[in-house]
Amino acid sequence: PNAFATGRNEKNAVVAVTTGLMRRLEHMEMEGVLAHELSHIRNRDMVVMTLASFFAAVASFIIQQSFFLGISIGGDRDNREGNATLLVYLASLVVWVVSYFLIRALSRYREYAADRGAAYLTGAPSHLASALLKISGAMDRIPEEDLRQTQAVNAFFIIPAFGANSMFELFSTHPSLEKRLDHLKRLELEMEGRAA
Repeated sequence: PNAFATGRNEKNAVVAVTTGLMRRLEHMEMEGVLAHELSHIRNRDMVVMTLASFFAAVASFIIQQSFFLGISIGGDRDNREGNATLLVYLASLVVWVVSYFLIRALSRYREYAADRGAAYLTGAPSHLASALLKISGAMDRIPEEDLRQTQAVNAFFIIPAFGANSMFELFSTHPSLEKRLDHLKRLELEMEGRAA
């Protein structure tokens, strides 16, 4: 059971929902999930995440090609080409490591923003919270082997394909379920305060 949004802009965007999700959620919970995904589209999150991933992809390509082509990253002290290659390799490695963590932090921030958008679109943060509880419980029961192919697109799912127990939050593309539920509860209290 999952959902995700894709597309380069609002006119070409698509929200995908699995049949498992449609079977599992009540109408109001589904509305919360769809509002979350529509918020990703409205916030242009697919474009933002793609652009944010560009430098990491280039750095990763350089690192992989260095190993694949067997480029010498050492050499004589007088070998300027070897030193330049080593510098490019090390710079690429640093860019990739820093980008890895920054992209995950950005992704978690975008999830909070989409949760907030869903809360304001539906007027009921509790519906999304209920859906997240149902989805996360089902995701924990699915064998990991069936989901390894989706790891690369994890940032686009409403719930990551790998459970929160399998990775530290620092390495995760999504905030923990507990933090998302706390965030939605605060939004609900904030919205009730404005209505009063």
